[in-house]
Amino acid sequence: MVQPAFATLRVTRDRGVVTVVLDNPPVNVLSLPMMAELMTLLAALRDDDTARVVVFESADPEFFIAHVDMTLVDDADAVADPTAGAPDGLNVFQALGEAVRTLPQVTVVKLAGLARGGGAEFVTAADLSFAAIGRAGLGQMEALGGIVPGGGGTQYLLHRTGRNRALEIVLGADLFDAGTAERYGWVNRALPAEELDAFVDRIAHHIAGLPDGTIAAAKHALPPADLAAGMLREHEAWAGQFARPAAVRLLRGALAAGAQTRDGERHLEELLRSVAG
Repeated sequence: MVQPAFATLRVTRDRGVVTVVLDNPPVNVLSLPMMAELMTLLAALRDDDTARVVVFESADPEFFIAHVDMTLVDDADAVADPTAGAPDGLNVFQALGEAVRTLPQVTVVKLAGLARGGGAEFVTAADLSFAAIGRAGLGQMEALGGIVPGGGGTQYLLHRTGRNRALEIVLGADLFDAGTAERYGWVNRALPAEELDAFVDRIAHHIAGLPDGTIAAAKHALPPADLAAGMLREHEAWAGQFARPAAVRLLRGALAAGAQTRDGERHLEELLRSVAG
């Protein structure tokens, strides 16, 4: 496969393992250009028989994917018709998560830093996710901005953690450490930070080295859930809240208070609560 050139992704290959390094400074926000590049890569990988495992990691040790770019609140064209160009009635954010979730290869997230909002949804869409103790964090903080997760997060959480814990994650809007995320079923395993790289490298190459057809057979026997109806409900809930003046005010206020800067992102939930208060 001829590898496209990307501005926000670095892609390497080794014995059936494709490693995708996310690199969108200053804090790896999930911008529209980054989403477009990810969709291009995922579409190319879908038909690539030489790729067996896809590992996603970050070039930034503090941030995996911070969240969806909040400046989209002022980009009317980007959010006016969020289903445009997305398959099966999905919005563009859900389409990215589903492209990850339904990839024929095994997808693995190496979570060494923070992932909130759309970043947390990306983590949850992957087949396997492993988090560094003391460094990794997951949060669906959208409620603090007057919205709900709109990129598949409600549906992925429902199936991973159950309804009661999903409601706690969505409405509590706290940052979850690696150990708690593991106990809740949000990630596969929490590991000491110094062991994360070696563990992910080992399991990725172990899976990639399985006999021909084994990965496909396992994914056929364990298919992704049919989330079509739930995705529609999520989109309606997200779009309805996003259209309210409160959401626009809170998101603009968050940006003015330092969201999407390194200092602001380290304590984002606290920053969002101060804006809402």
